[in-house]
Amino acid sequence: MNLEPYLPVILFILVGVAVGVVPQLLGALLGPHRPDAAKNSPYECGFEAFEDARMKFDVRYYLVAILFILFDLEIAFLFPWAVSLNEIGASGFWAMMIFLGILVVGFAYEWKKGALDWE
Repeated sequence: MNLEPYLPVILFILVGVAVGVVPQLLGALLGPHRPDAAKNSPYECGFEAFEDARMKFDVRYYLVAILFILFDLEIAFLFPWAVSLNEIGASGFWAMMIFLGILVVGFAYEWKKGALDWE
């Protein structure tokens, strides 16, 4: 049984694992371990660092996440549409305009409900 064709795959896997594991090990072994109140304080999420994991989250975090996914997917659909616009013609153009119109209605609804207002 000849395993020589698999050598590049094995090397690729080993290098990938090394790139992921070696920096973490070096950081754990050589990095400073001086936690203080500032490092353990809430950062950007607004919650205390070491509380109960079953605490309730504000629904606005989920709404912002849904908005991000929504507009991220919109861009993922717009690039192939723009590339193939000459081939799909007017029907493809108006189909995308309907899709974008639905997204704008959803965005306006989120805005009206105050999902974008941060306190």
